[in-house]
Amino acid sequence: MRFLKAFVVAFSMYSRIPMPRFTWDSEDMKYHLIFFPWVGAVIGALEYGLLLLKEYCDMPRVAFVALAMAIPLIVTGGFHLDGFMDVEDAINSFKSKEERLEILKDPHIGAFSIINVITVGLLCFAGLFLMNRNSFIGWCFSFFMARSVSGIMVIKGKKAKENGMLYSEAKNSADKAVFVGLIIELLICTCTCLYVAPLHAIELIIFTLAIGKGTEIRANKAFGGITGDVAGYYVVITEVFMALVFGIF
Repeated sequence: MRFLKAFVVAFSMYSRIPMPRFTWDSEDMKYHLIFFPWVGAVIGALEYGLLLLKEYCDMPRVAFVALAMAIPLIVTGGFHLDGFMDVEDAINSFKSKEERLEILKDPHIGAFSIINVITVGLLCFAGLFLMNRNSFIGWCFSFFMARSVSGIMVIKGKKAKENGMLYSEAKNSADKAVFVGLIIELLICTCTCLYVAPLHAIELIIFTLAIGKGTEIRANKAFGGITGDVAGYYVVITEVFMALVFGIF
């Protein structure tokens, strides 16, 4: 029952998929990050289903790419994209660390977030448009893998502040069990991708980990550690970057 509740908490927090409602407590959040990557598994499965639909009904490529970009936004409600936009506004403000943290909490959006969200959208569109079938299947695994590494960052990374959503998640999590669970899930995802698309699996694990480390270093310098917005920023950057890499190479 505890793990079932953790599953519901994870999908309620990180997706728009309807879940049973109940009052959460700290016990229910101990293991919820283990199920965070499974939101990515749902997105990846829907992307693969879209690919099969495209092949079955000969869908125009532009429509296929647009729908492929829309699926993550529909499933998550733009949860991670919101974090990406906040981080871009904060970093490009060139203000002090304290002021940057305040910008992350500001509900208003600035010019830099709009500019950069359009930029990553165009890059993602280009990458998807250039992909072949095997590359697209490899990209489907990026949603699960990015969330696995993001969860590990939340557990093990330095926190920028001792309040907020990410701090509560990390504080209430059973660190060792969640960390081991995420590592096992990451390995399973990598092995599965190696079986389905070997070359893309190697690229995916290398770049996913490298982007994760780069994001952590950048966050430590800009904010003094990881925040919930930074974790969302990482997910968006990884998915878009892998789309571009798979599309080009």
